[in-house]
Amino acid sequence: MGKKIRDRKISTYNPQQLAFDYLGSGAPLPKRQVILNKEKFRETLSTIVNLHDLSSIKERVLFLKGIVEGYQEDKIGILNIEAEGDTLTRRRDVLFSELAQILESQTTERAKYYLKRLLRSVEEAKTSKINDIDLSRWKEYDEIITDSLWLLGKRDTSGAHLGWYWGNFIPQIPHQMILRYTKKGEWVLDAFVGSGTTLIECRRLGRNGIGIELNPAVAERARELIAEEPNKQGVASEVVIGDSRKIDIKAILSKYGLNSVQLLIMHPPYHDIIKFSQDPRDLSNAQSVEDFLRMFGEVVDNLSPCLERGRYLVLVIGDKYSKGEWIPLGFHCMQEVLRRNFKLKSIIVKNFEETRAKRNQKELWRYRALVGGFYVFKHEYIFLFKKK
Repeated sequence: MGKKIRDRKISTYNPQQLAFDYLGSGAPLPKRQVILNKEKFRETLSTIVNLHDLSSIKERVLFLKGIVEGYQEDKIGILNIEAEGDTLTRRRDVLFSELAQILESQTTERAKYYLKRLLRSVEEAKTSKINDIDLSRWKEYDEIITDSLWLLGKRDTSGAHLGWYWGNFIPQIPHQMILRYTKKGEWVLDAFVGSGTTLIECRRLGRNGIGIELNPAVAERARELIAEEPNKQGVASEVVIGDSRKIDIKAILSKYGLNSVQLLIMHPPYHDIIKFSQDPRDLSNAQSVEDFLRMFGEVVDNLSPCLERGRYLVLVIGDKYSKGEWIPLGFHCMQEVLRRNFKLKSIIVKNFEETRAKRNQKELWRYRALVGGFYVFKHEYIFLFKKK
């Protein structure tokens, strides 16, 4: 007899809202899973596909649904995960919705279409060259955002993510980019690693990570935080002290027997909005916007050759306001990347409700905006490029 499951209703939910809730809170999405005997489940679906009339198909699917829900006796052995053979883990609510879709079919042809689609998802995974997302089970990936507007309230502060460093970006950004544009075991390079946010996410998701940091004190603190994050999948995590414009990235990669990485992440200073050091090599100390863009371009020139062809560069940056003028820093940087053998794939606009610089000063900034005739910054950009 299968294990009883109390919730027998097919879940109705908004996948994008669930994902936004996850991004805003940092909490994991609720797990609604059922473990099946893969071979028995496949055999059962194959048998149903070969039936010739709609009523018989629906009768068998309804019985199958009852077994999975727990109120029909499992005479087939679908829930017998201790038997020989592989198991199959499925999102329970998504599986129920797929079975319900078959039951709601008005023709035999349509019912068989849905059955064959479900059977294919059991028999083989459909993944791409750049990630581990199984497209035959795409409905199960609520966590992954596909919209270009991200409305986020809070940064993820779980585990080693502390948010102590001025100007660090929220962990949800590298989390999303790593899931979408890398496979487990691949390599991620962060050109401005700061407090180690990207490398912490690499550890959580089973990717190897290398981060470059100009400031030795910041680099040391990042190493400490990264080390606090459990490394359950045994990936490499290295923070290298150096200037991303000139560092010998080939020598660093050669230590691991590598010639390239699969994802390049850049979250540079937003020019001089925050001064990160007194070092003249620091982009936050550039004397002008033109100097900043030249220095940023040098970073792209130095590091982008190590990015594997056909893979992705992620640039996270915002604009600035100076002497009564809005400076579109993000789009200036976008153009710098586009001049260097990349094509633009997406522009994501991410809002932020609270920053360290503006914390508890919302009324003051509203007054300044009214006086100065401008609008208060509440967004930054995530530019996504593909290497040609």
